[in-house]
Amino acid sequence: MQAVEFQTVIKDGTIKIPETLRDDLGERVRVILLTEDRPRAGENLIDQLLTQPLRVPGFFPLTREETHAR
Repeated sequence: MQAVEFQTVIKDGTIKIPETLRDDLGERVRVILLTEDRPRAGENLIDQLLTQPLRVPGFFPLTREETHAR
């Protein structure tokens, strides 16, 4: 089995395979979908960041004293 990767847009529930790959694929394939993360309906950016915080290398939060000194 070989792996083929491409990006596409789902339109009307159909995934279009690029023409350049069609001849290389057999009749039977295994499909694994990886989707881009997007907020759920009714969830705002703050809720999303609280559940999935961004990881920034070298970042450390201010202490309580540092916060009140500003």
